[in-house]
Amino acid sequence: MTRATHRARAPWPTHPAVPDAGAGADPTTGTGPATASGSPATGTGPVTGTGHAACHHGELLQGVFLDADGRRCAGLVTLPLAGPGSRADFVRRPGTPPDALTVVPADRGKAARAAGLAVAECAREAGLPPSGGQLRLTGDVPVGLGMGSSTSDVIATVRAVADAYGLRLAPTAVARLAVAAERASDPLMLDARPVLFAQREGRVLEVLGPALPPLAVVGCVLGGGAPVDTLALPVQEVTDTDVREYERLRVLLRRAIGSGDVRLLGRVATASARRAQRVLRHPEFETLTEIARRSGAAGVQIAHSGAVAGVLFDPAAPGGLRRRVHACRHALDAHGIPTTRTFTTKESPDGPAHRRGDRPARPHTSRRPPRLPAL
Repeated sequence: MTRATHRARAPWPTHPAVPDAGAGADPTTGTGPATASGSPATGTGPVTGTGHAACHHGELLQGVFLDADGRRCAGLVTLPLAGPGSRADFVRRPGTPPDALTVVPADRGKAARAAGLAVAECAREAGLPPSGGQLRLTGDVPVGLGMGSSTSDVIATVRAVADAYGLRLAPTAVARLAVAAERASDPLMLDARPVLFAQREGRVLEVLGPALPPLAVVGCVLGGGAPVDTLALPVQEVTDTDVREYERLRVLLRRAIGSGDVRLLGRVATASARRAQRVLRHPEFETLTEIARRSGAAGVQIAHSGAVAGVLFDPAAPGGLRRRVHACRHALDAHGIPTTRTFTTKESPDGPAHRRGDRPARPHTSRRPPRLPAL
């Protein structure tokens, strides 16, 4: 056993978005003990490992910050979302070459890279020769909306490979492999604590508090839900003034989380979303913020690399949460901004969430941008 790994022992939590895996996985890592005809310790036959990862609902804050050494780092704070997720099943076939890896569906290139990297690391940790196998992915995370669909696939893959080797990788190891597989990663391998995460380096810059304050979020999509091509977005130079502003927002978000101040948190999220419009240029953004103001919301949040957005409400504010949420949804629909789901930060990322028109996962199908009801 190393500092980065230990043997998987905990029971598997059933996730509503994917089929029940049967016995064995850890609710914080999404992995469980390997099960199949062979033994992970001896590698005598095929061994199946499983892994799961949730997605998120965009960001509360994203920008460029200073690390402990004063160095600039791109960083983000995600908004957790219970419900959608990715499930990976990896069948390890001892005796086959490590590059003999097949992926179903075949278009999951990032997950395929993650599987190869995870096989090399886990075989070394387990003291076994690396081998090939088959990776099968299922899930219901919408693609191209900035909800971490590729990261969810990658993390589920890494956990499944580790499980097939009888290991459970530490979150820091999963983060390193995820960044290596897709160049940047959301912090979905961590627990639900709000963290400022350096997505291109796979490390936590700051733990902002034990938990987000209770929030009710009315989800919607901008631009009609069309996927955002992040590679086509213009690259903006980040000035010292920009960094100072991001650091100011970081301090305010830390204060908001520490004191449970939803209004202040909403101001930070709105300011971050507004700065992102210099690149994203969502035509409905001003309408979204005006609807939030008229509905008595604390603010808005967006995916800084996608089209998903949310209107943030303080459940404890006067005026009746149900009435405010209903007014918000009605106004969004009236302005042609499709609403998706209403959820709260009280929900565990591994637990159930209220869904509006969710569809069950369809295995063995190619990944494609889903219709809006799939949210």
